[in-house]
Amino acid sequence: MAKHRMTRRGRLLVWTGAGAVLAGGGAFTASALSPATVTRAAAKVAQKQRPAPAVFTGHLFDTCTAPSLSAMKAWKGAGAYGGVAVYIGGRNRGCAQPELTPSWVKSVSASGWKVAPLYVGLQPPCQKSGSKHRIDPARATEQGTADGADVVARAAALGMRPGSALYFDMEPYDIKDTACDSAVLGYVRAWNRAVRAKGYWAGYYGFASTSAAAVATATARNPADMPDAFWYALWNGQRTTTADWPWQPSLWTGHRRAHQYLANSKETHGGVTLTVDRDDWDAPVAVVTP
Repeated sequence: MAKHRMTRRGRLLVWTGAGAVLAGGGAFTASALSPATVTRAAAKVAQKQRPAPAVFTGHLFDTCTAPSLSAMKAWKGAGAYGGVAVYIGGRNRGCAQPELTPSWVKSVSASGWKVAPLYVGLQPPCQKSGSKHRIDPARATEQGTADGADVVARAAALGMRPGSALYFDMEPYDIKDTACDSAVLGYVRAWNRAVRAKGYWAGYYGFASTSAAAVATATARNPADMPDAFWYALWNGQRTTTADWPWQPSLWTGHRRAHQYLANSKETHGGVTLTVDRDDWDAPVAVVTP
């Protein structure tokens, strides 16, 4: 992500340590939960009862701090993008969010923007970065459940209703470290179940060569545990969610994919300059209370 929670140097350390290989408008078609209450059976029931997702297909940008309403208005008028991703919480979120309020969410939604909420929760125990908050392998399920409840509470407080998609941001790590990988997958599965149990859709953001690959190639693939939508970072400059898809073609089809194809792009629209990451989007977004 552009100007992410990590410094640029910190993020490069993560990529290097993980062995990552990175290539350099649309249509709009909280209470805490304990691990015992968020069972697979409950998650399946919740999935059947969830409102249908709101899918956005088009061009989306993400940036660390939510832009001002005046900046959003200027960019909307230029017509280059139809969606925006915003960091709504998580203990590893590194951006101040002075603009991100229920009023901001309501205003940008009313003006036609589609919003994709991101949550930077606990990061891998083996990750080589400055992240202070890591997954405890002995408590991965408990921690994932708690953070899943937290993201729902934060989304609801911003006016994002059940039926919204909430995306977890998992930064690169050494997926060959089996103990670390197991902790990450346990945490993510619990996070997914907790999000679904409240009627929301569970999304996942990761890097194609590391954190995304870990989930996309996981051998245990209970549908109740897997993300509903998949957002992969592959900085190859290709605006597509299909032509460069690195995994089984049958995975996350039917408007469930997003691709971050370019990072740290300095752009000016409507007289306002922002540094953003570019995304090709064909996946669920937030449902905002009018």
